[in-house]
Amino acid sequence: MIIGLVGKPSAGKSSFFKASTLADVDIANYPFTTLKANSAIGYVSIDCVDKFFGKQCNPRTGFCKNHKRFIPVEMIDVPGLVPGAHKGHGMGSQFLDELRQADVLIHVIDISGSTNEKGEAVDALSHDPCNDVLFLETEIDLWYLNILKRGWEKSVKQMMQNKENTIKYIAKQLSGLGVKEEHVEDAVKEMDIDAESPQSWPVDGLLDFAKILRRKTKPIVIAANKIDIPGSEKNLEKLKNKFPELTIVACSAESEIALKSATTAGAIDYLPGSKIFEIVKNINEAQEKALEFIKINILDKFGSTGLQKVLNTVVFDVLKYIAVYPGGVNKLEDQYGNVLPDCFLMPQGSTALDFAFRIHTDIGNNFIKAIDVKTKKVIGKEHVLQHGDVVEICTSK
Repeated sequence: MIIGLVGKPSAGKSSFFKASTLADVDIANYPFTTLKANSAIGYVSIDCVDKFFGKQCNPRTGFCKNHKRFIPVEMIDVPGLVPGAHKGHGMGSQFLDELRQADVLIHVIDISGSTNEKGEAVDALSHDPCNDVLFLETEIDLWYLNILKRGWEKSVKQMMQNKENTIKYIAKQLSGLGVKEEHVEDAVKEMDIDAESPQSWPVDGLLDFAKILRRKTKPIVIAANKIDIPGSEKNLEKLKNKFPELTIVACSAESEIALKSATTAGAIDYLPGSKIFEIVKNINEAQEKALEFIKINILDKFGSTGLQKVLNTVVFDVLKYIAVYPGGVNKLEDQYGNVLPDCFLMPQGSTALDFAFRIHTDIGNNFIKAIDVKTKKVIGKEHVLQHGDVVEICTSK
């Protein structure tokens, strides 16, 4: 699973990326600070099952604190997109190609309206962030359309002459975008067009077809960044009213960076996603004022900085992944004594056999049965797993 960060220049994408991953990236208040895609590890959080067993886990990847397990996910930060990106404006074609591998997109917008469509600084609240949502979705949809339309007439002739399956052909053509046959089938049904007669498809209807495929393969969550700037709440309310079908989460990347930096410096105790922090050593007056601002204007008002909520929403609500632990009924530790060292993110609907293969191909090939460690009940290979399950796989070797 890969999460892609998109947006116009200077919307706060790099700040969001740094706040999520603590990666060392350039952050500046001018367009095109980021000139190439950055990749790093962010974390989603869950209530850890170690509490169920009365133990403290020792993750091999990620970390666990106060029985909150933080599971790593890969993130890519793509340079800012500008109008006409699908035509190559502002190196848009190159930047969009970086998104091919992404399973979901976080669109970071400047909810304060303090950057125009080019990413240039303007007075706060003077730019309508609703325009940013429309612009970016249009660019992504037209990018899909361009790929679909490349040699469309020639492709149709080839499909007809060779009697190729239209759905399989299009899925293969767009496989680099993550499009699968079931996505094409759904789009055909939604458009109410004849899959057996692609020559009858209206060319001007291909955009709607591309939009459907994009929504299914690159769903978008809106991270309404810079909510800490006064007046931004009105823009947030306007955005939600105009786009009720979208998932929109208010956030402040700068606040999250400040809290994590203070935590790293040992000044405060803070758990990502929490609405509280504790000052644990003496700090100067300026630092105290900055933390007090974050507490009053962000944490008390919104319940968190919103960064962790965005990531959790993307993985668990939009992509609908679940977290599953390998473990043993009689032993939760690995050979080194680490308790519940691994936790895997699996697509909803995954079976015990899917999980066995996720751990290792040999384990999947030699699967005999599985055991639900919490209930100690035997489960078969077709058993559908649930979020938070701990599963022991029994093999023939």
